[in-house]
Amino acid sequence: MKNSLRILESIKPFNKKLEIEGDKSLSIRWALLASQASGKSKAYNLLKSEDVINTLISLKKLGIKVKLSKDYCEITGGGLNGFNYEKKKILYAGNSGTFARLIMGLLVHSKKSIVIKGDKSLSKRDFLRITKPLKKFGAKFKTNSGKLPIIINGTNSPKPIKYYEKLGSAQCKSSIMLAALNTEGKTTIIAKKSRNHTELLFRHLNLPIKIIKKKNYDLITIKGKKKIKTLNYNIPSDISSGAFFLVLTALAKESKLVLKNININITRIGIIKILKMMGVKIKILNKKIYNGEEVADIMVKSTINLKSINCPIELNSAAIDEFLLIFLVAAKANGVSYFKKLSELNKKESPRLVWGAKILNKMGIRTISTNDSIKIYGNPKLKIDKKILIKDFQKDHRVFMTCVIAALTFGGEWKIFDKNSINTSFPKFLDKIKKLGARIY
Repeated sequence: MKNSLRILESIKPFNKKLEIEGDKSLSIRWALLASQASGKSKAYNLLKSEDVINTLISLKKLGIKVKLSKDYCEITGGGLNGFNYEKKKILYAGNSGTFARLIMGLLVHSKKSIVIKGDKSLSKRDFLRITKPLKKFGAKFKTNSGKLPIIINGTNSPKPIKYYEKLGSAQCKSSIMLAALNTEGKTTIIAKKSRNHTELLFRHLNLPIKIIKKKNYDLITIKGKKKIKTLNYNIPSDISSGAFFLVLTALAKESKLVLKNININITRIGIIKILKMMGVKIKILNKKIYNGEEVADIMVKSTINLKSINCPIELNSAAIDEFLLIFLVAAKANGVSYFKKLSELNKKESPRLVWGAKILNKMGIRTISTNDSIKIYGNPKLKIDKKILIKDFQKDHRVFMTCVIAALTFGGEWKIFDKNSINTSFPKFLDKIKKLGARIY
């Protein structure tokens, strides 16, 4: 089948350096902020995944000039609230929760009705966490029981708000922040700790943002209606994509890898902290600050004596996209690993906590799961010698890529469907895997 692949053998030892495409979260945020700037902004190393391409297509529909070349992307912004279109528009978000949720913040001022649609997977996900605060600005939303498609009717006179964001959702927080940019007055967000890419970009652009950090939350204040300057940006590489290669190397035999120029934002490196706690040999090299973000090279080596973990829940948010990979490490660890308060995983493109257990069980690893936790009984000597079939996982790109890593490190004969799912976030994933010497069919 054209949209499936077979892996028949484990990867051979390797010693390589690897560069990963630009960070997806930053690629989308740059595009949205560039659309509100007055003038031309350029981004290099922009991730050309389906999620980012759908973002650019939607901005074009809203009257923003976008030029995408081999080496860079150029956006000519229309200024604050500068979307220019004459009639009702339909924006297609595909699989991107980041774009769908963040663009809604900029559309609280929409002059005409806007419809946001998504693919089958995205259309099952909750958007009430976004529409609830944005309604307070004065915009009106018609939803499909809190899900896509959503019709947005903006307001000509938005009012600043005060909102308590309790879920730890960076997308919700960022959507409110983008709405606040176009709103006269002071907006306040009491936000549970989550990724802070939007805050760092605001600061880099000298936008009027004030952040008071508390133990369990951040108090964020934004004064709206300040002109946004253009932003030329060499986007750092994505740690969520790089994580697949960190785990591949850790579980492979006699291997070493250096990942170049990776975004190591403190809110994104939960996987590094967790892997270190499990005994994985990882070093951070050549650390620097770029446009407010911490960037570094990451060196990882094969690790034999992996330790089980009772994973601290305070690391959940910073590793939420990487837990499927972490479960693979736990499968090879000595002892029982315990992960809890992970119900958010089942609200992703697929119910990832459920799928994490399914994959491990197919491999021969015992698990005990609830709706928000999993115990993994590690087997350091596990070597698979059977056929494993992976399909019907709602085309979740991270399920697919995790299974590739499992096949290349634990052995067995794997057939994995929905290869095209990688186009959502990491189109060149298989090319990078092959560069390390993997044989896939």
